[in-house]
Amino acid sequence: MRWSGIRAFLFEHVEPFGSTLAQRVQMLVYGRAAFLNEYPYALNDPFYIVLLYSPLAFFFSDFTIARGIWMLFSEAALVAIVMLSLNLIEWESPRWLLVILLGLGLFSYFSIGALLSASSTIFLTLLYLIILVALRSFSDELAGILLFLVAYQWEVGALFFLFILVFVFANRRWGVLAGFGMALVLSLVVSYLVKSDWALSYARAVLFDGYHSTEYTFGFTLANLFPVLDLSINRWLAMLGGVILLFEAIRSMYEHPRHVMWAAFLALTLNPLIGFAIFSPNHVVLLPALVLLTALVCERWTNKPIVVSIFVIGLILFSYFGFYVETLNNAERIYSDALRILPPVVATLGLYWMRWWAVRPPRIWTDQFGARK
Repeated sequence: MRWSGIRAFLFEHVEPFGSTLAQRVQMLVYGRAAFLNEYPYALNDPFYIVLLYSPLAFFFSDFTIARGIWMLFSEAALVAIVMLSLNLIEWESPRWLLVILLGLGLFSYFSIGALLSASSTIFLTLLYLIILVALRSFSDELAGILLFLVAYQWEVGALFFLFILVFVFANRRWGVLAGFGMALVLSLVVSYLVKSDWALSYARAVLFDGYHSTEYTFGFTLANLFPVLDLSINRWLAMLGGVILLFEAIRSMYEHPRHVMWAAFLALTLNPLIGFAIFSPNHVVLLPALVLLTALVCERWTNKPIVVSIFVIGLILFSYFGFYVETLNNAERIYSDALRILPPVVATLGLYWMRWWAVRPPRIWTDQFGARK
């Protein structure tokens, strides 16, 4: 959507948020116009985000080449996600397990789905982790700039954004807000100079996409699986998810780094459950939580780390591939629905299953993440 949108704007002066572009993308994806119950692929990113795709659109007119380059950098980003996740939880993985975790990062169902769909969620996940690294090193302005860059795809990171805001206000790290404000002003000035009327078109595209994405939400999927449930469950799930995240975020503010990372990764796993549209390629955002879960399992069962780690990772790798095969061989919607909602549910349950070992580690922590000076 982004590549086609910026190319249409740069070379054809076509409205990137209009139906013309959506129909072009549908032809690329489906080979035809989308049916009413299919995702319409209407561009709904802010124009300053779309501008970031200009180099790919300007230098590569062949979508296959542009997609290949995007995939190459995405694979590098997946490796970086695993390494940064290990760094943030301050756990030195055995070499054999590091190889397995890198394999999980590159070849899990979530990763392959995100790679094949050219999902931007891979880079968003990497930016989330870099924001945490920047906060840990007190590079607040950098964290604020990066926070602005991820403040648009709310179906992936709305609760993470809320978590960072709680952290900023609890620790009075106002430099984050300064960096966010500087990036906001600069991006708006540049985008309005390039296209002065993008805001209204963008707002229409967001409303259109929200209307057509209702059936992809967690509540709608649950209501489809269990007809006794009411669609208003989305509202209650959103409230419950927000309250849980606020509670865990506030409790983690002055604790050791592992506790803070557990809460940050919980924000990413809870986000698909609070009423936004759920798309399987976005599940790659669960990767940091899976790395943390693997580390906690290894620390919990120190006498059998190899057996337990291989079991946990193997379960993650093969169970979702099994569901995917069932969606190909079975026309019933139950399998595709389960494949959509199970990963964030399982990841959230896994984090709470090992919560004690994240919150009360069996060793002394001397440094405080973000404690006031």
